[in-house]
Amino acid sequence: MYILGISAFYHDSAAAITQSGNILSACQEERFTRIKHDASFPKNAIQACIKNSGIDPEKIDHVVFYDKPFLKFERLLETYITFAPRGFQSFAKAIPLWVKEKILQKNLLIKELSSILPNVKWEKKILFSEHHLSHAASAYYPSPFDQAVVLTMDGVGEWATTSLSVGKGNNLKILREIHFPDSLGLLYSAFTYYTGFRVNSGEYKLMGLAPFGSPKYKDKIFKNLIDVKEDGTFKLNQKYFNYATGLSMINNKFINLFGRPPRKPDETIDQFYMDIAASIQAALEEIILKLTRSLAVEFKINNLCLAGGVALNCVANGKIAKDGAFNNVWVQPAAGDAGAAIGAALAVTYLKNNNERKVLKHQDAMKGSYLGPEFNQNEIEKTLSSIGANFTTLEEKQLIDQTAEILTTGSAVGWFQGKMEFGPRALGNRSILCDPRSTETQAKLNRKIKYREDFRPFAPAILFEDLKNWFDLHGLSSPYMSLIGYIKKERMKEEHNQDHGVTGFDKLKAINSTIPAVTHVDGSSRIQTVHQETNPLFHQLLSAFKNKTGCPVLVNTSFNVRGEPIVCNPKEAFLCFMATKMEWLVIGNCLLEKEKQSVGLRSDHHTKFSPD
Repeated sequence: MYILGISAFYHDSAAAITQSGNILSACQEERFTRIKHDASFPKNAIQACIKNSGIDPEKIDHVVFYDKPFLKFERLLETYITFAPRGFQSFAKAIPLWVKEKILQKNLLIKELSSILPNVKWEKKILFSEHHLSHAASAYYPSPFDQAVVLTMDGVGEWATTSLSVGKGNNLKILREIHFPDSLGLLYSAFTYYTGFRVNSGEYKLMGLAPFGSPKYKDKIFKNLIDVKEDGTFKLNQKYFNYATGLSMINNKFINLFGRPPRKPDETIDQFYMDIAASIQAALEEIILKLTRSLAVEFKINNLCLAGGVALNCVANGKIAKDGAFNNVWVQPAAGDAGAAIGAALAVTYLKNNNERKVLKHQDAMKGSYLGPEFNQNEIEKTLSSIGANFTTLEEKQLIDQTAEILTTGSAVGWFQGKMEFGPRALGNRSILCDPRSTETQAKLNRKIKYREDFRPFAPAILFEDLKNWFDLHGLSSPYMSLIGYIKKERMKEEHNQDHGVTGFDKLKAINSTIPAVTHVDGSSRIQTVHQETNPLFHQLLSAFKNKTGCPVLVNTSFNVRGEPIVCNPKEAFLCFMATKMEWLVIGNCLLEKEKQSVGLRSDHHTKFSPD
């Protein structure tokens, strides 16, 4: 039975196709439209999933939308009634759209599907899942556990903002929920806005900024903004927020509480905003740990699954893993709304159709999250030739050896291979790679290649078998960059443990480990463990680099510039390569050197995207 899952119309629209629980393909719409976090109907993603899966669209048995629009409309009405007359202007703007389109979402879905696949009777196939059930299903069903506690945390679905589920076998049941307007996701987004970053895309910047500050405002947050019980349940003080009525994230009372206005996006980030970031990050971690500890005691199940936008906070995830209340932690790699497309399909597979669930031994069912389009060697060479690119085609062994050698010189390499990743992380198929031992790498990548803020850290990709010798990850693996761990003490430089009164961004000047390009200022790293079973080619490259240098680690950052979605096809990879200071590009078996490319092919590609 083939099921098409869809998430759309809020942010990170996506599509996924499953067959009896097997995830055949999953793609985000942004990769095709080149609009980051694209919320539009995922017509390109749907077409790509059908092509990747090799199925006839008429054989799709169900189309499952990831939430229930009518329940969202109910929440909208009740919220405006509760907070009236606040937000009337927002209400007046929202109602016509809801009446025209969103309440009648089924008609809209039929119309959109018919526009791209006209010969299918879609009206008989469409189903709706609940938002948090879609998230929970995306976390539990692909996990390597036969039973698990599932914690979902985000901004808001229909009503739920935090939900507790328990999965056993093929059954998954939501047991408890915390409802809007009480939301950890919206609390964190309020601080994202306050520190000058974009809501729904800048939260990871807030997380990356936190180690530069001190959590001196954490007590103020707990005293004024949120009331947290011992079991981690919480309630927000709405006197400080405006998001419930759609006017803005925060109000003047919030601003007066901290004594400074929100930072404008183009303003310098000073120590105050660093301390604000550290404070909300520390508060979030404390709340989540209370939740997870209480759930571990109550259910006495060793496994925890996480999903929802808050589960993209890999620092908090790392603290959960280190805490040890659960023996095992698994995070859906596309934890935000994109992943809910997979969850919606799987919820119908197991809860409606009662399919048998088979848990894979020693690995999850996400296939490394390599679920998107791929391009064969002939397609790659044809594209590069049509552009006028200068390239050399090598045998695989020679390609691996030469690329590893190039990386030892400090050059940045665009690495484009196999199926595109699903989710926000590049995991070795649409990546930019570099030597982590160089003290120049972080600044070079941020300033000359990614065109982004200096403080933003980079992730290490490491051979899984070498993990325990380099990082402390509490006995877990992290194939999806979902967890932070810490560099082993013997890999740290002595000056890391010495307090010289250095504050703020001056911390970036310290060389704190033997792999400084992937060591954040607090000694942490967002780790990707690379496994032979899921990505043999990337594993070979890391092994070759290790043989040459003794270091089984490479810098792995997404193949894009600031504000651009990760590249999808060979042409986009080449354009990005030519618009940056990347020295080398590897696409399939083709090796390209920047110096050998025609000057006329250089572009201002990176200026086409708005800052994220």
